[in-house]
This record gives sequence, C-alpha cells and structure tokens, in this order.
Amino acid sequence: MSQAALPQRKWWALAALTIAAFLLLGLMVSLAVSIGEISIPLATTAKAVSNRLFGTAFELSRIHQGIVWDYRLSRALVAASAGASLALCGVVLQALLRNPLAEPYVLGISAGASTGAVCVMILGLGYGVLGLSGGAFIGAVIAFLLVGILAAGAGGTSERIILCGVAGSQLFNALTSYIVTTSANAEQARGVLFWLLGSLSGVRWPDVYLSVPIALTGFVVCLAHARALDAFAFGTDAAASLGIAVRRVQFTLLGVTAAMTAGVVSMVGSIGFVGLVIPHAARFLVGPAHGRLLPATALGGAIFMVGADIVSRIIIPQQILPIGVVTALFGAPAFAIILYRVRRSA
Repeated sequence: MSQAALPQRKWWALAALTIAAFLLLGLMVSLAVSIGEISIPLATTAKAVSNRLFGTAFELSRIHQGIVWDYRLSRALVAASAGASLALCGVVLQALLRNPLAEPYVLGISAGASTGAVCVMILGLGYGVLGLSGGAFIGAVIAFLLVGILAAGAGGTSERIILCGVAGSQLFNALTSYIVTTSANAEQARGVLFWLLGSLSGVRWPDVYLSVPIALTGFVVCLAHARALDAFAFGTDAAASLGIAVRRVQFTLLGVTAAMTAGVVSMVGSIGFVGLVIPHAARFLVGPAHGRLLPATALGGAIFMVGADIVSRIIIPQQILPIGVVTALFGAPAFAIILYRVRRSA
C-alpha cells in the first residue's frame, strides 16, 4: 500500500467513527425517551416528536405525548449537553495544566459553583439579579482563582495544582454543607442534597434552551483554539515560541471552562468524573490532536451522560438515583486505572 493511501484510510476511519458516534447518540436519546416507569415504544416516541416538531396528527394519548415531549426528551437533551460540556472542560484543563487528572470536579470548580448556587438558592444572595446560573458562575470563578493563588504559592507544578484543587474542593464542599445545615429547612435540605449529587429530575425545555447553547458555544471556542491546545502539550514556553498568545488563550479557555461548569452545575448539580474519564477514552480512540479529540470528547460525554441517566432510572425499580452516583460508580474505577497508568509512565 502506498504512503499516500494511509492518511486517506485514516480519515475514512475517523469519518466512520464520527457517524457511528452520532448514530449511537441518537439511539441513546431515543432509549432515554422510551425507557422509564411507563415504557413507551420507539414508534410512539417518534410519533410524539413528529406531532410537536412537524405538526403531524398521529393519534396518541395525552399521557404519552406529555411524557415524551414535556419530560423525557428535554431531560435527555440536557443530559447530552451537560455531558458534552463537562467532557470538554476536562480535555481543556488537562491540556492547559498538562496533567491527566485535571477536571472541574478535581480542581474544585464544581464545588465552588455548587456553593455559589446554594448561596442564591438558600441565602437569597443576589436574588433577582444573579439567578442560579449567575451565582454558580461567580462561585466557579472564585474557586478557580483561589486554587490558582494557592497553586502559585505552592510552586505552580501540575501535581500541586491538583492537590490545591482537592483542598479547595473540600473547602467549598464544607461551606455548602454549613449553609445547608444552618440556613435550610428540612425540605430545602433534602432538595439541595439530591441536587448536589446530580439530578435531572427538574429539568425542562427552558433548561434545554440554556444548556445546548452553552455546550455549542463552548465547543466552538475550544475548537477554535485546537492548535493552541496542541502547543500547550509541550509547555507554555514552547507554545509562546510557536506564536501562541499564552495569557490570552489561557484566560479565554479558563473562562469558557468556568462558564460551562457553572451552567451545568446550576441546572443538574455537581457531577464528577465525566470530565476525567471521557477525555482519556476519546484520546485512546482518536489520538491526542485536539482537532479530532475535542469533537470525539464532546460526543463521548453526551453519550456517557445519557447512558448514565438511563441507568439511574432503571437500576432500582420505582426509584431514581442521583446521576452523580451513577457517574461515580463508573468513574471511580476508571480514576484508579488512570492513576495507575500515570504512576507507571512516571
């Protein structure tokens, strides 16, 4: 085989993998809409969606129409966009910090966003001005700035950044627990606890209109900086020598990461391990080049989160688990494997 044919075969393989990923995502969304306490056939699901999108007149019960459109489809779309956002945050942070363990949950960004959201939800800080998303964004920014200051004082190495992130995460989790314990009533505390573990139960179409643009905008911004992310793999000095505006790129991508994390946390709570596990799986499939890695990571995160939502609804009959519990059950063993591989490579 000629050398020229090898790149062509590689692109054909990537195209086939992309098409397969989109088909799998469509299948997972269809299953998420069909599976639940009331099982709905896929044909009925397609008719319900067609009635709302295209104005067709398929005869369906109001119950089925309402379950498909008003509850399950919006839930599946929010799950997909949240998974894509968290996975993108993970791959960007891993590139910028040159650390395979970096992700919003580990760096304390999720914990900070949770604290900010709880301050608005329970204490009423900025009520009527900030909103839940605004409070989560401010909390995420404060958490990241605090972790950055601590890391700079500790030497600024990637390992110490991770350690500072763990310390910051514990601090903001403690603040959240303190606020809930001292200021929330029993009903608020129960709702906040379930929300903090990750819950898609309350999402509706207004959340879709927020989460999908956040994921798409974040993806476009990250993809526009794919070359810069490749350069960061060799360090900031090497990136600067290649003509990358290091500070501007760092500020832009970290801001996008904080915004995506805050948006996800404000809607579905704090969900860990998605931003850690999915980038490594995507890197294994398509390689380290971010032009391919970013789309693969976004699709993988969307598929993983929709799958986790399905599992959370069927693993225990007549009970819905917090989705963060499901992602942790899959993510914790993967985290251990990644730690082992990092240790061996070191």
